[in-house]
Amino acid sequence: MKKVLLAVILFLGTAASIQAQLLKIGVKAGVNFANQTGDATDAPGIDKEGITSYHAGLVAEIKLLDRFAVQPELLYSTQGATYKNAVDEFKNELGYLSIPVMAKFYLTDSFSLEVGPQASFLLSEKDNVDFEDAETFEFGVNAGLGFKITENFFIQGRYGLGLTDATKNADVKNTTIQLSAGFMF
Repeated sequence: MKKVLLAVILFLGTAASIQAQLLKIGVKAGVNFANQTGDATDAPGIDKEGITSYHAGLVAEIKLLDRFAVQPELLYSTQGATYKNAVDEFKNELGYLSIPVMAKFYLTDSFSLEVGPQASFLLSEKDNVDFEDAETFEFGVNAGLGFKITENFFIQGRYGLGLTDATKNADVKNTTIQLSAGFMF
C-alpha cells in the first residue's frame, strides 16, 4: 500500500511539473502605433496621420516542441488614424477585442520569431466623423519577434496588417505596430 501511495504521489508530482512546463499563462500590455490604409484614406485635400494608443490582455504559451510553441492571446486593442483637412481635424479610434494566435519559433532559448492570424471584434468606436459605420469584425495577420528577459518576463514587437475592411462602405484597413511587455506566471 505504501508503494502504491508513493507511486501515485510521484506520478502526480511529475504530471504537475510537465503541465507547468507545457502551459504558461500571463498578462501583457503595451503601446500601439496604429494607422489606416486604403483608397478611402488617400482623398485629395485630406492628410492622414497615425495614432498612438494601447493594448492589454491575457496571453498563454503552449509549448509543443523544444523550439516551437503556440501563443493564443485575448487583448483589448485600440486602432485608427487622425484625418485633417484645411478646416477640421477628426480622429477615428476603434476599440477591438483581438484574438491573435501566434506560432512561436524559438531561434534560441530566449529569442523567438512569431507569426499568425488575428480575429478582432469591434467593441467601441470613438470618432467625431461618420466613416459609414465601422465593421464589427476584422481579420488580419501578425508577424514579430519576442525575447524572454527572464523565465517570466518578456518583451515583444509585432506588425499587424488588417486583411478585411475596417468600415462597411470604404476601402480602409488597419495597420498596427505593437510593442509589448509581459509576465508569465
